[in-house]
Amino acid sequence: QVQLVESGGGLVQAGGSLRLSCTASERILNFNWMTWYRQAPGKRREEVASIKAGGATDYVDSVKGRFYISTNAAKNTLSLQMNSLKSEDTAVYYCYARWGPDHYWGQGTQVTVSS
Repeated sequence: QVQLVESGGGLVQAGGSLRLSCTASERILNFNWMTWYRQAPGKRREEVASIKAGGATDYVDSVKGRFYISTNAAKNTLSLQMNSLKSEDTAVYYCYARWGPDHYWGQGTQVTVSS
């Protein structure tokens, strides 16, 4: 069973930065793609940023130019660098990995942006 463990969440003022990490128990090079999702209170979970095995990335429009997704194969980690944070970025952020037909989720990490 693959485990994904997020870290790096916390409380930050608007305009500040945070870096989220997701450490996998499996070699991340095995994954087809990895994604950061987020879910704000009362809202549906939304896809924030994805990175495919070949390195191609994709972002939701609301975070383009502010968030950056990356992987470190040596450390088996997925990261999300979040800059110029806004109050609307407040949510629980989840790490997701797809490996063939299987899906894996982390437990989530809270990000709170104060205005």
